[in-house]
Amino acid sequence: MGFDIRILQMEGAKDPDEYIIKYGNARFQALIDKAISVIEFKVRLLKQKLNLESTNDKIKFLNEIAKLLTNVDNTIEQEVYIEKIAKKYEISKEAIYAEVNKLTYKSNKSEKILEKAKPLIRHHKEEKKEISETIRKRENTILAILLMGDLNIFQIIKQNLTAEDFKDELNQKIYKKLYEEFEKENNNINSILDDLGQEEQNHITTILASDYEIGNIEKAIDDIMQSYEKDKLNERKLQIIELLDTKLDEAEKKDLEKELSNIIIRLAKIK
Repeated sequence: MGFDIRILQMEGAKDPDEYIIKYGNARFQALIDKAISVIEFKVRLLKQKLNLESTNDKIKFLNEIAKLLTNVDNTIEQEVYIEKIAKKYEISKEAIYAEVNKLTYKSNKSEKILEKAKPLIRHHKEEKKEISETIRKRENTILAILLMGDLNIFQIIKQNLTAEDFKDELNQKIYKKLYEEFEKENNNINSILDDLGQEEQNHITTILASDYEIGNIEKAIDDIMQSYEKDKLNERKLQIIELLDTKLDEAEKKDLEKELSNIIIRLAKIK
């Protein structure tokens, strides 16, 4: 309803009347002045229930904070809470932003950033669906750019992608062939295509007939490389979370926690 609700916390009395009788108006007024917001109160309650020395509890704490903050509609208010929570509980601001953004995007169905921490092998069926939509289009775009025959562009792409990064079997075969020939500095596309099978040639014809709306090639490549980096970071994040649930010595845990923190920060920086 738009009210600014505050939580007043007091000790030594069962209600405000008793508190005022025991300690006086001035001290009660001081409690009113120090009353905190509902968000801050809920974070304090959450902290009391969790052991932040535990990796699992630390991750849970961050996730629950993000859930609370996604309910804050006012952007400025959300920013203030993130600043205060990060400072008070010594949590990376970037990590909080990353989790809040993830939940926001997920609820808006605008981008599927992260899923629950499950072994990737369980998601093969879902990945096949993704290939037929987003990933295949991304791969086709890369091949369309490479089929321009620019060896300088190839040098940029090969530093970031291997054939194994291609999920579509036909796209993987075509990329391997282009990679082999471009490495020999052969950028005669017609001669390269002649060495491919009929199925690959038909697929290339379909790719070249499509409009990928590439205005700036360098920007298009950069965007695609970032999307691949994001996928790899997300995959590694899930692997680390699984490893943290196993028995590890302190040194290994610290290394994994540090890597996880760096991954979260990197994901937050990727557009």
